[in-house]
Amino acid sequence: MELRRTFNEDALRYDRARPRYPERMFDDLAAAGLGAGARVLEIGCGTGQATVSLAGRGYRITAVELGTNLADVARRNLARFDDVEVVTAAFEEWPLPDEPFDLVFAATSFHWLDPVVRIAKSAAALGPGGVLATVATHHVAGGTERFFADAQGCYERFDPATPPGVRLSPAEVIPEDDEDLGGWFGPATFHRYERDLTYSTAEYVDVLLTYSGTLALPTAQRDRLLECIAQLIDRRYGGTVVKRYLTELRLAVTRSPAGR
Repeated sequence: MELRRTFNEDALRYDRARPRYPERMFDDLAAAGLGAGARVLEIGCGTGQATVSLAGRGYRITAVELGTNLADVARRNLARFDDVEVVTAAFEEWPLPDEPFDLVFAATSFHWLDPVVRIAKSAAALGPGGVLATVATHHVAGGTERFFADAQGCYERFDPATPPGVRLSPAEVIPEDDEDLGGWFGPATFHRYERDLTYSTAEYVDVLLTYSGTLALPTAQRDRLLECIAQLIDRRYGGTVVKRYLTELRLAVTRSPAGR
C-alpha cells in the first residue's frame, strides 16, 4: 500500500486529531494578491481543514482528494459553502479544466505527489501570475522537550526502522524547501509559523494514529509502541505533553503562461 493512502483508513480520526493551520498563514496568502472570488485548486484537501479557512475568505475552490473517506468528510465539513467542489481523484491523473486557476494550494500534501508531475501540472493549472502555495509541517524542538527524547526509546524498541539517538532540531536550523521549480516559477518566498499545542495522553495517541509511519507498522508493534508512549506520558509527565510545530508556507508565482 502507498503510504499516502493510509490517511484514508480512519478519516474521522484524521479530522478530529490533526492540528489545524495557523490563521496568519491565510492572511499571508491573501496578501499575495488573492482577493475574494479567486479560483483555487487545492491538492489533497484531506477532510477540508485548510479548505474551510480558504472558503471563509470567499475563494472559489476545487479540491482534489485521493481518499474516498477523507473526501466524504470534507464534503460534510464544507457543505455550507456554495463555491466549493470536492473531487475524488489522484491529482496526477485528474484532467485539468479549461479555465485556469489563480492559486494552486497544497497543505502537507505536495511531497506525496509524483515529483515528475507535480510542478509542471501545477504550473499548467495556473493562469499568468498565478501562485503555487505549498505548506509543510515540521516537528521541532520545544514544548515538553524531555518527553520527546524519552519517547525515542519507545520507537527504538518497537519500530526497527528508527535510527538510534534521533533528536528534534530547533526550528531555526530547519532548511527552507529548496525544491527545483523547473523554470515554471519565479523565486520562492517563505513564511514560517511556530506554535505549541497541548495534548492529553489520549489526544497524543490519537494524533500518532494519523501518521503514515505509525499506521504502516504491523498491528502488534504499533500497539506496543503506543502503549509505551501512553505509559510514558501518564507516569512521567502527568498525563499532558506540549508539542511544538513549525509550519512553512512557500509561495511561488508563474513566470509565464505554462501552455495548457
